[in-house]
Amino acid sequence: MDNLRYPIGQFKMSEDVSLDQVEKLIAQIEAVPQLLVDSVKDLKEEQLNSSYRPGGWTIRQVVHHIADSHMNGYIRFKLALTEDTPIIKSYNEALWAELEDARTLPVEVSLNLVETLHKRWAVLLRSLSSTELNRQFRHPEDGDLNIKKAIGLYAWHGNHHLAHITNYRKSIGI
Repeated sequence: MDNLRYPIGQFKMSEDVSLDQVEKLIAQIEAVPQLLVDSVKDLKEEQLNSSYRPGGWTIRQVVHHIADSHMNGYIRFKLALTEDTPIIKSYNEALWAELEDARTLPVEVSLNLVETLHKRWAVLLRSLSSTELNRQFRHPEDGDLNIKKAIGLYAWHGNHHLAHITNYRKSIGI
């Protein structure tokens, strides 16, 4: 069951992230929108409303969750860049996934949002100096996180959910 829940493994990254690694991680964040479009483009409504694992979200909810999560991430980065170690607001992603928009809206709404958001995010991330990459925000449960490591977290997050969709596609033979 852990392979279904964490198909690429759980997030692990050291605090010491090189600038070369940062660029590769930004490229992964930048690639998510097109990979996400490609992963769902030929899925029927019934398939979008199917869960990728027992007890998991539907494919539709996963797509909307990526938009929700990455919007929060983008805001967290901007707060860290403009405030001294801001305490960010956490949110209950499971409850957000149960809201009407995440359960029923066409995936194209979030696909468009993710495309636009990631364009802005990549430009912002590539503009950061070494000093800015080391700025931090404080998560109420997880503590301090610097921007370099957070870039890794969000790159992992996009790939993690893309793997959910890819594995679902394999499980139904497409």
